[in-house]
Amino acid sequence: MKKLPIGIQTFSDIIKEGFVYVDKTKIAYNLINNGRYYFLSRPRRFGKSLFLDTLKEIFEGNKELFKGLYIYDKWDWEVKYPVLRVSLGSGVIKTIEKLQHQLKSILGDIEEDLVIECKKSLNVKDCFKYIIKESYKKYNQKVVILIDEYDKPILDNITDKDVARQMRDAMKDFYGIIKDNDAYIQFVFITGVSKFSKMNLFSGLNNLEDITLHPDYGNICGYTHNDLLTVFSEHLQGADMDKVKLWYNGYNYFGDKVYNPFDILLFISNKFEFSNYWWETGNPSFLIDMLKTRNYYIPELENFIASKEILNTFDVERIELVALLWQTGYLTITEKIPTGFSIKYKLKTPNKEVQTSLNNLFINYLTGQVTEKLKYQDKIYNMLDKPDLDGFRDALFTVFASISYTNFINSKLFEYEGYYGSVVYAYLASIGLDIIPEDITNLGRMDLSAKLEDKVFIFEFKLTEKATGNALRQIKEKRYFEKYQDFDNIYLIGIEFSREKRNIIGYEWEKIK
Repeated sequence: MKKLPIGIQTFSDIIKEGFVYVDKTKIAYNLINNGRYYFLSRPRRFGKSLFLDTLKEIFEGNKELFKGLYIYDKWDWEVKYPVLRVSLGSGVIKTIEKLQHQLKSILGDIEEDLVIECKKSLNVKDCFKYIIKESYKKYNQKVVILIDEYDKPILDNITDKDVARQMRDAMKDFYGIIKDNDAYIQFVFITGVSKFSKMNLFSGLNNLEDITLHPDYGNICGYTHNDLLTVFSEHLQGADMDKVKLWYNGYNYFGDKVYNPFDILLFISNKFEFSNYWWETGNPSFLIDMLKTRNYYIPELENFIASKEILNTFDVERIELVALLWQTGYLTITEKIPTGFSIKYKLKTPNKEVQTSLNNLFINYLTGQVTEKLKYQDKIYNMLDKPDLDGFRDALFTVFASISYTNFINSKLFEYEGYYGSVVYAYLASIGLDIIPEDITNLGRMDLSAKLEDKVFIFEFKLTEKATGNALRQIKEKRYFEKYQDFDNIYLIGIEFSREKRNIIGYEWEKIK
């Protein structure tokens, strides 16, 4: 049985040392033959670096590494190109001085690899230009430029706009060299997590093709379910593949739905233990900083309808939360909706890992219940599983009663109906229920539906000064339950909250089936 390439991003090591490799060379071959300048955005730990390294070995003509792979008998291995590999993925860069130092170090490695030496008097930008031209002259062949994690110096400082702006401008200056040296360049491939505006970062590179959502390249990174059933068949003997798909599949870039490779490799290595492997490697604290900037209704982030413009709008001065959630892998596209004048996309969390983890983060933000939330989650799940809806009410009451007053200082959150619905939603989503916020029927839009095995719970929330019964009444009058007649058990739950008490003041439920 082949070894698992956990944390290995070097193509030659994977091939020579007998690690599992999912063949991406057909995609690489098509990419190279159909264009010259490409940009790709994918979340962290999705296989971008390995794909770039695969491109490097192809262009350098290392034929023996590709025996048995798609490209082996199709590529002209006699033609070898000088490759300039720029990776900004290591370390955290907080100053322009450190950025310049890192770029100088990267260029130094390229000089050593290509046996070219910049004059010591040249700055980073001019040295990059010199290397491109000298490589072309020395090897009598146009150069290949592969840039990995192009945006990391900016993302490292995304909550400090002044520093982020400095990083953006410095990187723009550096990348501008590519535009000015087209005559010496054979191929360019740039990857990162985010899609910064071409105007503000890649000024002049108007021939840079963005393949992030191109259906021909939807499988360029990540594993498909078929990869799991074939390439990983020995490793996954005895695994519950339906549950694997529920937990880790679901990223959609208009090819097959894909898995994050890091999840699958760690899942196999840990003897099929379901855990939040990918989430635990990140630091999404920037989400909390963004949430604090305005009053987001958390359930809207599930089944959000976004324009193509919103998903592509990302710069230091203007960061849309939904665009950031999509680009970082916390949301994925479930549907492409053409309109008469544009394209819209429907977004949701890709799988159970992200749904539960993201909503745990939302609970921390909304309630401050970082350590105690587990006992509340257990109680809420048990009450719905039984079901004991009076016990569920008591559990929710305890949740709101336990939110510290200090959590509301300098915040207007508790004044909005959406805050209370957001807390309930975040708790239900964090325990893995199948949630549909703003669930639409032919007669209206219910606040929330939640499914647990053969049971469906339909919620309506109201913010009022005294209990009225209007929440449950609306569910019944609008007959929201009719779309769920296939379920064995249907429960209607109307909950009324008070701004003054910051808790439940009215709660009614009814089982209609």
